[in-house]
Amino acid sequence: MKKYDVGFAAAGSMMSILFFMIVNYVTSTEYLWFIYPSLALLLWPIGLYCAKQGKHNLFSILCSGLIILFLISENIIHSPVHPWSLYAIFPILWWPILIILGKRAKTMSIAWVGSISIILYYLILNILISPGYPWAIYPAFVVLWWPLSLYHALKKTFFTFSVHASLLIILFFITVNAVSSPNTIWAVYPIFCVLWWPLSMYYFVYKKRRVN
Repeated sequence: MKKYDVGFAAAGSMMSILFFMIVNYVTSTEYLWFIYPSLALLLWPIGLYCAKQGKHNLFSILCSGLIILFLISENIIHSPVHPWSLYAIFPILWWPILIILGKRAKTMSIAWVGSISIILYYLILNILISPGYPWAIYPAFVVLWWPLSLYHALKKTFFTFSVHASLLIILFFITVNAVSSPNTIWAVYPIFCVLWWPLSMYYFVYKKRRVN
């Protein structure tokens, strides 16, 4: 029975998708809701096949491709004026890229290439699609944690990590404050809280050294 599992999953998913299509057409033709369960149903036989064959690279490629096609379809159907699917496509592509790279994905060079490329990608989208507000600073702040965390994890410099990470957070809040509401200096409040992180780490390291 086990060798027929993939075939059963494929047949079951196709029958279910056809059923949802018919129900969608009969009950509510003005809204194509059947595409939502169809995405999940398509992942069933794909995931089962790749798991049995140990093809993790293929699974990441097929799943990321399906998700991208789903987002593009949603974008075209519901809001063709604004290409919002572009915001998600590039980060999703990094899923199969990192899986294919394998152990090399854990290197600093890949972390820097990935973070810089994502920052530049969102910066270009910010300038071309929605230049009214510099929202690219938000994904840039998130992505910079990738090389920062990896570097200190490899070096095992946890106190230095708390210092550098706190500086990154402080710089982020100052930038957001200056861009969003320059007349109100509210960044001092989260900055004060963030400073306790390296201070507590220093106290812990200092006491540990004295005890030893």
